[in-house]
Amino acid sequence: MARTAYGAAGPGSARTPRSTEYAILAKVTAQLKEADPADPLGFPALAQAITQNRELWSRFAVDVAHPENGLPRELRAGIFYLYEVVQQQSSKVLAREANTDLLIDINTAMMRGLAGQGGAT
Repeated sequence: MARTAYGAAGPGSARTPRSTEYAILAKVTAQLKEADPADPLGFPALAQAITQNRELWSRFAVDVAHPENGLPRELRAGIFYLYEVVQQQSSKVLAREANTDLLIDINTAMMRGLAGQGGAT
């Protein structure tokens, strides 16, 4: 997914597409954790973290929807479903109707999958 979503890695880079996706997810997830939805002064940081997370999941959705994507069909459908959940939950967080916990959990599960850990906790 990372090749189409983020472009090729730079010259001499040892990063794989999976490790690139993992790194980006980890960065966005850290921003979500740092943003405090209860702090009115922290709303710009929260909005920025939500926007970056939405953009990332939009890229995942576009990538898994592509006919030449090599992931199994069920996994592609699952990732697309998570994209939809992320979009809905993000709207709730920005409307101050929810916190970022679900978004963090989804990102963390995706990172586990990218790291080859899979499974439920």
